[in-house]
Amino acid sequence: RKQAEHKKQQRESYALWMDMLYRLSLANHYRNDVFWLPNNMDFRGRVYPIPPNLSHISNDVSRSLVRFAVGYPLGKKGLDWLKIHLVTLQGEKKKATLEERLAHANRLLEEIADSADKPFEGNMWWQSGDYPWQVLACCMEITNAIRSGDPENFICHIPVHQDGSCNGLQHYAALGRDLMGAKQVNLLPADRPEDPYNGVALMVEERRKVDAENGHEIAKLLEGKISRKVVKQPVMTVVYGVTWVGGREQIARQLVDIVPKDALFNCSKYLIGSVFEVLREMFANAKKIQDWLAFSGRKVAKAGHPMEWLTPLGLPVMQPYHKLFKEELTTPLQTVFRETYADRNQPPDIRKQKNGMPPNFVHSLDATHMMLTSLHCQRAGISFVAVHDSYWTHPCFVDTMNKICREQFVALHSEPILHDLAILWEEKFGGLQYKEHRMKEKLSC
Repeated sequence: RKQAEHKKQQRESYALWMDMLYRLSLANHYRNDVFWLPNNMDFRGRVYPIPPNLSHISNDVSRSLVRFAVGYPLGKKGLDWLKIHLVTLQGEKKKATLEERLAHANRLLEEIADSADKPFEGNMWWQSGDYPWQVLACCMEITNAIRSGDPENFICHIPVHQDGSCNGLQHYAALGRDLMGAKQVNLLPADRPEDPYNGVALMVEERRKVDAENGHEIAKLLEGKISRKVVKQPVMTVVYGVTWVGGREQIARQLVDIVPKDALFNCSKYLIGSVFEVLREMFANAKKIQDWLAFSGRKVAKAGHPMEWLTPLGLPVMQPYHKLFKEELTTPLQTVFRETYADRNQPPDIRKQKNGMPPNFVHSLDATHMMLTSLHCQRAGISFVAVHDSYWTHPCFVDTMNKICREQFVALHSEPILHDLAILWEEKFGGLQYKEHRMKEKLSC
């Protein structure tokens, strides 16, 4: 058994080694070249770079190697944004205020210079981060800027990231005008960034304390075991329609090493119930919107039509979920069976149309916001690239991009999105005869 485990580790290490060599060889090939990344758009409007390697949507190594072809001087605040970006990537203070992160970076200037000068011989502080290779690239850029003697005029090519906080929940909170939820996902002004996962964990813990005082045995057993990590996955995936069963399994995977095996099911069952109750309290209207979207998807699919809508930008969206179609392809050499769920000649898959409607609708809003931000950044002459809800630009343009991002989010949700959607569905699907009705007519005959 030990030998098999050793061989498995060897194979995994070899695969990682080959992957690293392949990415480095590509980077070396394009070392001094300017290249563009063609993008593909999915049916919801989300965009993805087509090249699998050396793109901004790839892994930590690839992101550390990709730079903007055109550099710009850092300007007055560019170096500060680079330092804040470094601390955020490293992870230790990513939930602190911007001022605290900047002060932390200034305290670490010696470590930053040591990482840049002696990445493998020095203290190797850069390896302590969540994204070590991006941290190392940022250390080198900061060190070069400081040593240039004139940081404001230093030409920088490193992108700085600005990430959303639970972006799907941000859109739901804005759609439902949920103030409590909006505060948790940083849509309201605050002294420091809110952590929605930690907020849910604290509220679940308060409920557990009350239950424990009332003699609930499972609540007593979970004392000291409810953390941000335990509740993070179900909170993160509730936007994507995670079910009670799926959420319970997510929590069980986090509890497997910290509660007795015979109590694992009941503990995860108790916690997922509490998590869903807290989320319903935080995002009361959002839950109603999610239920309405799912109900509508089911009713329209039952009438034999795939769900469709228009994004605020006018992009038509149609869910490509149909019943499984199997086709047998026979050749002189072999017989091949082709299976697809996207054959529009087949009836809609009711379950997938229903479950896919809430997350896909929010994804289409997320894609709309990204497109609006991109268009206005282009008009302002700002370099822009996005990984869904993570927006990147040059350090000198961060403040301008942040302003555009917020303005476009407000503009998007100032539109009557749900009202327009209801009118569109009424016009398009209002006269449909549903299967339940036809079945009742048959029975009455």
